Amino acid sequence: MNLSGKTIFISGASRGIGLAIALRAARDGANVALIAKTAEPHPKLEGTVYTAAEAIEAAGGRALPIVGDIRDEAQVEAAVAQTVERFGGIDVCVNNASAINLAGIEQLEMKRYDLMQNINVRGTFVVSKACVPHLRRGTNPHVLTLSPPINLDPRWLAPYTAYTIAKYGMTLVALGLAEELREAGVASNALWPRTLVATAAVQNLLGGDEAMRRARTPDVYADAAYEVLTQPSREYTGQALLCEDVLVAAGVTDLSRYSNGDGADLGVDLFVDDANPPSLR
Repeated sequence: MNLSGKTIFISGASRGIGLAIALRAARDGANVALIAKTAEPHPKLEGTVYTAAEAIEAAGGRALPIVGDIRDEAQVEAAVAQTVERFGGIDVCVNNASAINLAGIEQLEMKRYDLMQNINVRGTFVVSKACVPHLRRGTNPHVLTLSPPINLDPRWLAPYTAYTIAKYGMTLVALGLAEELREAGVASNALWPRTLVATAAVQNLLGGDEAMRRARTPDVYADAAYEVLTQPSREYTGQALLCEDVLVAAGVTDLSRYSNGDGADLGVDLFVDDANPPSLR
């Protein structure tokens, strides 16, 4: 399976991980509709929805750039309708848009808390909801949400409880959709990296140049997403996956290709119990 001729609706794909996923699909000749707020260049953020569309088409795909806010249901519905009108349907929905703030409870302003909830959880729900009627008619339809496995180890809660709630909320949407849509043959999975990925958020909020040196490139996410989205939708659903595990299961034995610098331990323990070999199924 590949993504040739498939139509992908993706939120927040004007840069970083979202754009990397879009470009990987474009190499197969996919149609990519991207909704994002960045219409004009930002001093700290590379790219706009229009430069992303140019890159997608240069990579071999067809692009539909849409300026919109996924917190607004009407804007999302209009964007989905525009996508269906242009490309004839939707086969894949990627929930990439997300907001991050790692402040603790005493420091976090409630408007920042609300922003994360509205973009991460509500936005994922709204985008998925708008796409589902078209996914039901799609070819090998998938919903992919970029959020982590739910782990209640306390170290993932403090001091950024609000952000963790917002990201786990996205995962709950993904897993809930998997059950709701199982009989219809629409897959829904969550996907998350084991390590930092070199994005503007990492550069600006999570450690600057040193963090970027220890990170992997966005291609680790893009390649893992591609593996997930090309699996049979009726068989491969309801999972909260890690990028590196997906790639190892697909036969990748050297993850050093994804190194963004020389500071990260990018090795993977390939030892697996022979009775339970790694598998995407």
